[in-house]
Amino acid sequence: MSVQFSYAVRSDVGAVRSVNQDSAYAGPHLLVLADGMGGPAGGDIASSVAVAHLVPLDDDTPGADDLIPLLRDALDSAHAELMNRSETDPELKGLGTTCIALLRSGTKLGMVHIGDSRAYILRDGVLHQITTDHTYVQHLVDLGRITAEEAENHPMRNMVLRALGDNDGEVQLDTSMREAHPGERWLLASDGLFGVVSHETITETMVALPDVDACADELIHLALRAGAPDNVTVIVCDILDSNQLRDGHQPSTTPQFVGAVTTDRLARTRACAHSGAAGRAASLRPARTPEEMEPEPRHRSSRALRILGRLAGLTLILAIIAGGLAAGYAWTRTQYYVAEDDGVVTIFQGIPQAIGPIKLSEVYEHSDVRVSDLPAYASERLRTPTTRPTLEEARDVVRNFEDLATPAPSPTPGPSPYPSPTETPSPSESATPRARAATSEATWRL
Repeated sequence: MSVQFSYAVRSDVGAVRSVNQDSAYAGPHLLVLADGMGGPAGGDIASSVAVAHLVPLDDDTPGADDLIPLLRDALDSAHAELMNRSETDPELKGLGTTCIALLRSGTKLGMVHIGDSRAYILRDGVLHQITTDHTYVQHLVDLGRITAEEAENHPMRNMVLRALGDNDGEVQLDTSMREAHPGERWLLASDGLFGVVSHETITETMVALPDVDACADELIHLALRAGAPDNVTVIVCDILDSNQLRDGHQPSTTPQFVGAVTTDRLARTRACAHSGAAGRAASLRPARTPEEMEPEPRHRSSRALRILGRLAGLTLILAIIAGGLAAGYAWTRTQYYVAEDDGVVTIFQGIPQAIGPIKLSEVYEHSDVRVSDLPAYASERLRTPTTRPTLEEARDVVRNFEDLATPAPSPTPGPSPYPSPTETPSPSESATPRARAATSEATWRL
């Protein structure tokens, strides 16, 4: 059985932003969506670079085993270019982008994902989110600190922990292989959609509008009606089989670009030298008129004013970010966990995580319990931090370990030359260390 894509891709700058930093591409074998970040000077370039490095894959017909390696190599290359740009152009310092891409080979789908753009599948009238956001609030949800409902209104909900181009470390991608089932409908979306339109409303729209173009248009319209404080981009894609094709459904064959990737800034991207689908799609982009081109500054004073404006905007952005980070850091000060430090059972204040080089915890107090005095199962349990919301509850955990600790035996003195009275030990005194450990283990599990 063979399948084909029928897709529609749409993007809108939204009701508040002046620049669209989202980019997206849809082709016969490839779907890509990227949401750039880094201010007006870099976010649009970052998303364009990511898309441009992936688009050439739409010309290839790889085997199923090659899907993930090809996607990973393309994004590694995009990441390297973004890092090079940020190092050579001070105005692009800190640029980055989310990215989600779906590549088809026959009925197999390879998917890569980084950041907080999402992929959904509509199957039998139910919309399933199949990606996990790489955000700070999602991390808190995973730890059980907050609920998914609380995450929607959390002050740090927009803090992305993973992205292309935002650091010089290894690119941390989520990857998966899936089977393309006829009748499924895929949705790729930036947070400009699901950040303001509810899951229930998105589901209703996906079910009610069978035409992919009408569905994509309506999703954009819903975001705009909700205020659209951010750029909003969607790709709606139906999986068609031969039976559906015979019934009159038409597959999509024309590549489509939308968003920042359609601007002239893409011309500096190395990946744009590729021909084929990338070239055909690029040729569909509307040419920019002279009125749309940014004029060169006529006076040095005009350039200086623009620079000052950018600095003022950057200062404001940094102040907002600093405020959010301060709030998040203050919250971590209310948390505690128990783990090992220098061979000792220790209480830490904070959470057992780090954002880059910044650790979100520190030693609060050491106990008198050495890990070497614990039975094997307790030592193993200590390898995973035990988190608690209060200091007293953390100390209760330490007391559990104290009850399990068996101090090393003191040296046995030599035999006495004098006989001593024989006493019958009590059952508790005669219990072997193994028996005591077994009893403690049962207590610990309870």
